[in-house]
Amino acid sequence: MRAPPVLAFSVLLVLGSVAAHADDKAACVEGIAMIKAELAKPAPEAAQPKLNKALRVAERELGEGEFDECLDAVGDARRALKP
Repeated sequence: MRAPPVLAFSVLLVLGSVAAHADDKAACVEGIAMIKAELAKPAPEAAQPKLNKALRVAERELGEGEFDECLDAVGDARRALKP
């Protein structure tokens, strides 16, 4: 007996989203480490508040499992570091 195509597609979709979820979590954790490293360096005064806020948001979203929002905060930090 073959699985219906809809069932097979659903299984592939779930497996794909699990892999993407793990990638986003890893990128989030790496981004938080990057922000902390940048805060440890002497950074331009204008960037400090933005980096602190991005770190706070990213850590909160990591704890909530909202990795896409964590990555948004990491992106905000990267933009704050650009001249």
